[in-house]
Amino acid sequence: MREIVLDTETTGLDPLQGHRVVEIGCLELVNHMPTGRTFHVYLNPDRDMPLGAFQVHGLSEEFLSDKPRFPEIVGDFVDFIGEATLIAHNASFDVAFLNAELQRTGRPVIPGERVVDTLALARRKFPGANNSLDALCRRFGVDNSSRTLHGALLDSELLAEVYLELIGGRQPGLVLSLETTEVTSIVIQRIKREPRPHAPSDEELAAHAAFVAGLSNALWLQE
Repeated sequence: MREIVLDTETTGLDPLQGHRVVEIGCLELVNHMPTGRTFHVYLNPDRDMPLGAFQVHGLSEEFLSDKPRFPEIVGDFVDFIGEATLIAHNASFDVAFLNAELQRTGRPVIPGERVVDTLALARRKFPGANNSLDALCRRFGVDNSSRTLHGALLDSELLAEVYLELIGGRQPGLVLSLETTEVTSIVIQRIKREPRPHAPSDEELAAHAAFVAGLSNALWLQE
């Protein structure tokens, strides 16, 4: 089972207001285990960077000015996600922005039934609690000390661990790579032995007869 954990950073909150995607980070899971395969790209949005958005992710207009535009990387992005289920936190936000970018390039949009929203999972599991990504990292003991600013790939890596906890728990010492374990079969050869004789000796028979003679209505004496 292949899943893609993804996150985006943007210039604002609403793609219908002209805001654009400036970073995409994706991480591949196979059978709920990270494989080490990732997709990560910064994007030139061809517009200014509002101060509020810059304070969230730290991506400036200058930094993004020489980065590729979405149409230049859309083929690689679509190839990477393939037909996999997509995992995102507050997924409606990321999917709305990605679909707006996909529509601009004439590509099919991502259907809602293909997406798992970890925020919705967390709200069902912890109703009324703070279910931000940072709060869930603290709840599950996921180290997010390097998350001083939002970053799409880092957030995807953190979300992968949180997601595994939400669906039933990660393995101890989980690392973001898929490892194979060699299993060794041990064959034990047993030596066939002839059955040992268990016939009673004459002394044992005599002792038994004496014991039975001392019983009243012994079953051994009834016909």
